[in-house]
Amino acid sequence: MAVVNALGRRKSAVARVYVTEGQGKITINKKDLTEYFPSSILQFVVKQPLNLLDVADKYDIKVNLYGGGFTGQSQALRLAIARALVKINAEDKKALRAEGFMTRDPRAVERKKPGQPKARRRFQFSKR
Repeated sequence: MAVVNALGRRKSAVARVYVTEGQGKITINKKDLTEYFPSSILQFVVKQPLNLLDVADKYDIKVNLYGGGFTGQSQALRLAIARALVKINAEDKKALRAEGFMTRDPRAVERKKPGQPKARRRFQFSKR
């Protein structure tokens, strides 16, 4: 198997993933997964598609991750890994879609509008 690459986005985070056959090592920006995401919940989120298909120790994953915060980054990475697994084996798509790992979450921060302090908040108004 050659290198399979995929892209995942969430909010303003972008994850580029390169999957090769290996022992299940996940390297993010030249750091180990546990070092980059100390939170066990975020590690769980990243590994969800791998655990669903029972391939957590089959592939080595190298990741370039930038933008956003840690939650957005972990979810962007989950999408990228799911997309890469589908490129490797197209039959896995149905299972991943059923769990919601193939869907790009379109929610992002709404822009601030002129004449308002925030996106939807209006300045305080009084008639008197």
